[in-house]
Amino acid sequence: MKSMLSIVKEQISSFYLILRLSAFEMKSANMNNYLGRFWEILNPMIQLSIYWFVFGMGVRKGREVPMDHGIHVPFLIWMVSGMVVWFFVNPAILNASKSIYTRLQLIAKMSFPMSAIPSFVIMAHFYTHVMLVAVVTLILQFTPYKLSVYYIQLPYFMFSTLVFLLALSLVTSTLSTIVRDVQQIVQSVLRMTLYLTPLLWHTDKLMVGGVDLTIILKLNPFYYLVEGYRASLLGTSWFVVEYYHYTLYFWALTLVTLIAGSILHLKFRSRFIDYL
Repeated sequence: MKSMLSIVKEQISSFYLILRLSAFEMKSANMNNYLGRFWEILNPMIQLSIYWFVFGMGVRKGREVPMDHGIHVPFLIWMVSGMVVWFFVNPAILNASKSIYTRLQLIAKMSFPMSAIPSFVIMAHFYTHVMLVAVVTLILQFTPYKLSVYYIQLPYFMFSTLVFLLALSLVTSTLSTIVRDVQQIVQSVLRMTLYLTPLLWHTDKLMVGGVDLTIILKLNPFYYLVEGYRASLLGTSWFVVEYYHYTLYFWALTLVTLIAGSILHLKFRSRFIDYL
């Protein structure tokens, strides 16, 4: 617990620095492109078009997706409201995992907590995420799923996503610095996670040999975040309260991950230069 509190204090004390470095990170990522930051919106839209054609028109043949309280949502809207989370967490996890060992010069020249390095990488992707959520929200205003009181859940789920990504990145960035193969494992797991999370397909029951395995899929913490975003953007339920058991599970898992990541990070960071 002391390790976790130390990491939290470092994040708070370095908050201004994290914001500045994340802003620079985002600008430098697009400085050589003529369209600049527009690619941060264009790329997801291109991918969504492909997913909609393959899964929406091909696999589901245009059928609507059932949600809470008997509400049925067109597949495209259902997919977009969930994929907006994936377009944040996927690059954030990948880049935060390799953030320490790819920034040797930054570590050597500047004096600040190393735990801030994954944080500013995640925050750089969060800026793009906010822009994408704004675009999706604007698009939804031309559908039956307009702004509603359920949107007040959205900041909570954004905060939840940031905290979980920080906790996870402390684990993966430390292990990736010690053993480079971990980065390859992270990439492989994320590829599987895309299809193990209700992003492109929906099921009420996953029956295998007469046994319902749906609960296993719901142990995935991204299930909680994705469904929470959907409930907020589409106004289908008070997800935090109605599924309080998932809320408790998510925060318990996040706390355990944060404690484990903090212990790992503090134990090995004095030797990061040796591994680099």
